[in-house]
Amino acid sequence: MSLALTEEQELLRNTAREFVTEHSPVKELRRLRDSNDPVGFSRDLWKQMAELGWAGITLPEEFGGADLGYAELGIVLEECGRTLAATPFVSTVLLGANALLLAGNGTQQKDVLAAVAKGEVILALALQEGAHHAPYAVATKAEATKDGLKLTGKKTFVQDGHVADQLVVVARSAGKPGERDGLSLFLVPKNARGLKVTRTVMVDGRNSALVELDGVEVDKSALVGHAGRGADVLDPVLDRAAIGIAAETLGTTAEAFERTIAYLKTRKQFGVAIGTFQALKHRAAEMFTQVELSRSIVLDALRAIDEKRPDVPVLASIAKARVSDTAFLVGNEAVQMFGGIGVTDEEEIGLFLKRARVAELTLGDGAYHRARFATLSGF
Repeated sequence: MSLALTEEQELLRNTAREFVTEHSPVKELRRLRDSNDPVGFSRDLWKQMAELGWAGITLPEEFGGADLGYAELGIVLEECGRTLAATPFVSTVLLGANALLLAGNGTQQKDVLAAVAKGEVILALALQEGAHHAPYAVATKAEATKDGLKLTGKKTFVQDGHVADQLVVVARSAGKPGERDGLSLFLVPKNARGLKVTRTVMVDGRNSALVELDGVEVDKSALVGHAGRGADVLDPVLDRAAIGIAAETLGTTAEAFERTIAYLKTRKQFGVAIGTFQALKHRAAEMFTQVELSRSIVLDALRAIDEKRPDVPVLASIAKARVSDTAFLVGNEAVQMFGGIGVTDEEEIGLFLKRARVAELTLGDGAYHRARFATLSGF
């Protein structure tokens, strides 16, 4: 099976690269960070991306989407990763919209997904409750009331939660934390009574939030999918999101590698370019090998989603683990090869290291996904 891009996908890549380079260069991330922008990304830029069809790239045409595949979405994500573009792709497209697309009722899909495709609605998935990714370790309760349900609990690391118009909240309607059965998903508006959202800024300059639910009341129509069977929705959503994050991180890693090679060719010591030093050549070769291996794995995983292959869960963990490890390696090597200036805020290479660190931990790091791969493989 060829892992090369088609002519149409090459055109999309070139278009995406030109757009993000012009409208969302690394200096735009600096501006958002240094100005303590209350949103954390440009809403105008997100609207422009939606007009290009990117926000709804995988959504059906009936909801205003482009009805393309994850192979195309991965291309856009990779190019966004190259400039460290601050966007709600992960929170809104990969997590929130996917949950509604897979299990939302007719009203939820019609009202929300069409608005997502237009760039008018921001979504967030409120899942994680601890310091590490553990999708079934949910203690947030969903208790039945006379008129519906009451949600009580606390969520951490909710990406773009502070600006989300609606939250997809994962709560436990039965069972104990750690059990796969008993989870339920609910669509909760940002102005729900008892909902408190506190913004936190991550080390890479992007957004997350602490979400507290103090007896938030919702009616039964807020349920996404079937009660107690939320994991059947959550699993494929997290698989698709992990692969999407891997694609974005691949772009960040590839750009960091290319910048490092350019620096090795221009930085001189003892009258010669440091790239001529054999030890640095060996390290650069290892970086190149890992980047290209990661690229092949990510592309195969993206295509597996489009082809509805049964190995998507396994490939999701392979891709996330491989790219996380590659990002760790390249990030470290890049900063070291740049030398002292590499650890200063003035030099952009350090921003790529920070983004790689956050992406590595998002939805599970390499260790988590290697363990998951082993479990899925019967070990």
